[in-house]
Amino acid sequence: MGGLAGQRASMRRVVVASAAGTAFEWYDFFIFGALAPVIAKVFFAGLTETAGFVAALGLFAAGFAFRPLGAILFGSMGDRLGRKGAFLITVSLMGGATFAIGLLPTHAQAGAIAPALLILMRIFQGMALGGEYGGAAIYVAEHSPSDRRGFSTSWIQASAAFGLIAALVVVLATRTSIGEEAFTAWGWRVPFLVSAGLLAISIWMRMKLTESPTFEKMREEGEISRAPLAEAFGRWSNMRLVLLAFFGVMCAQGAVWYCYFFYIQVFLEKSLQVAPATVNIVVMAMTLASAPCYVLFGWLSDRIGRKPVMLGGMLLGLVAFFPAFHALAGFVNPALVEAQRRTPVVVAADPATCSVQFDPVGAAKFSSACDIAKGVLATGGIPYRSADLPAGTATEVRIGEARLRPADGTGLGADALKTLKAEQTAAIRKALADGGYPLKADPARMNLPGIAAILLLFVVAATALYGPMAAMLVELFPARVRYTAMSLPYHVGTGWVGGFLPVTAFAIVAMTGDLYAGLWYPVIFTAISLLTMAFLVPETKGRPLDA
Repeated sequence: MGGLAGQRASMRRVVVASAAGTAFEWYDFFIFGALAPVIAKVFFAGLTETAGFVAALGLFAAGFAFRPLGAILFGSMGDRLGRKGAFLITVSLMGGATFAIGLLPTHAQAGAIAPALLILMRIFQGMALGGEYGGAAIYVAEHSPSDRRGFSTSWIQASAAFGLIAALVVVLATRTSIGEEAFTAWGWRVPFLVSAGLLAISIWMRMKLTESPTFEKMREEGEISRAPLAEAFGRWSNMRLVLLAFFGVMCAQGAVWYCYFFYIQVFLEKSLQVAPATVNIVVMAMTLASAPCYVLFGWLSDRIGRKPVMLGGMLLGLVAFFPAFHALAGFVNPALVEAQRRTPVVVAADPATCSVQFDPVGAAKFSSACDIAKGVLATGGIPYRSADLPAGTATEVRIGEARLRPADGTGLGADALKTLKAEQTAAIRKALADGGYPLKADPARMNLPGIAAILLLFVVAATALYGPMAAMLVELFPARVRYTAMSLPYHVGTGWVGGFLPVTAFAIVAMTGDLYAGLWYPVIFTAISLLTMAFLVPETKGRPLDA
C-alpha cells in the first residue's frame, strides 16, 4: 500500500508541476490575444482602426508562425538530452519575453521601433511554446500507467484553460479597477509584468522533477537517437505518422479549438458589437466550463478509446459552425439581425474602385468612395453585400430605401482625406441608426440561456477533440523521436491552422461583408481531419511507450 500511495503521490507531483508550467506559458501567450484591440491602439497607432486591429491579429498569428521552429529546436533537444531540460528552457524563454513586452515603448514613444520589438518578443514566445507542449505531454505520459494515460495527460490540455482563465482574470481585474482610459494608456502592461512571479514559481516546481523513466531507460540501453530530425522526418515509417498526426488530428484541433475560443472573441466584439469587458467574461465562463471537460474526455478515452471520443468532437464541431454562429448572433444582438433582415445594406460600386478593406502594413490609403464606405461598415461590424455598377458610376450605399453617395477622396492629402473619412463615417452611421442598426449590442435583449447553450456546445466539441489528444499523439510515435516527431505536427496545426484562423476569418468577413463567411476556414480544415482520422489514423489506447 505504501508503495502504491508513493507512486500516486509522485504521479500527482509530475502532473501538477508539468501542468502548472504549461498553464503559465499559455497565460503568457493568451494575454496577447485578449489584448488585441488595445495592442492595435498602442503599437499600431499609425494605421486606421480596421487595419490596426488586423495588424494586431496578424502579430498574434506571427507568434504561432514560429511555433514549428521551436518544436524542431526543442524537440530535437528533448530527444537527445532529455525531456526535463528542454521544457525548463522553454518556460524561461517564454517568461522572459512576456515580461519584456510589459516594458516596451509604445508607437507614440518610439515610432516604428515599438512594433518591431513587439514582433521580436512574439517570435520568442512562439518558439518557446513550440517546445513546451510536447515536452510536458510526453513527460506526463511516460510517467503514467497505460490505463490512466488519457486521464493523466488531459491535465496538460486543461492547463490551457487554466492559463486562459488566469489571463482573462488579470486583464479583466486590471481593466475594471483602473478604468478603460488608464488601461489603454498604461494598464495593459500589468498582465505582462505579473508574469515574473508566475515564472519564478514554474521554474521552482520543474527544478524538483526527475527525468522521465522512458528516457532514462533509453539512455541506459544506449538507444537515444543522435539525429532525431533525420530519423523523424527522413524515414518514411516515422514521416507517415507525422503526416497522419497533422492531417488526421491537428487540422481539426487548430480549426475547432481556435475558432471556439479565439475567433469567438473577434466575432462577439467586432461583428456583434459586444463590449470588450463582456467578451472577456463570456470567454472566461467558457474556459471555466472547459477545464473539467478535458479531464472527463481524457478519462473516457481510457475506457472506450481515443478515436471515438475525438471523432465525436470533430463531427459536433463541424456540424455546429454555421448554425451555431447564426443562432449566437440572434441571441447576442437580435437588433442587428432584425435590422439586417428588415433593412439590408448594399454597397453598389464600380468593382475597379473597390479594394481589400484593410492593410496590415499601412501602405494603402483606401481613398475611393467604395473603400471608404466598406471600411466604415467593416469596422462597425455591419453586414453588407456588394453590387457591381458600370465603369465610371458613382458609389452608392443603400440602407433600405435610403441612398448615400460617399465622396471620393482619391488624390487628397492625408489631412483632407482624414477629414473626409470622418464626415462620411458620421453620415453612414447616422443612416444606419435611422435604419434601425444598433451601435452596440443591448445587454437587456440578450438571450442568456440561449447564449449559454451555444457556448456549452462549443466547449463540448473542442474538449472532446482536445482532451484525449495528448495521449494519442504520445502513443502514436516511437520513443526515440517522440519529442521531435510529435511537436512539429502539433505546432503546425495549432500554430498555422489555428493561429492564423482569427486574422484570416476576420479578413474574409471584412472583404465580403458577410459576418459568417470566415467560418469556411475552420469548416474545411475540420472536414480534412474528420475523414483522415476516420479512415487512416489507428487507435492507440494502451500502446506501450518504450517501443
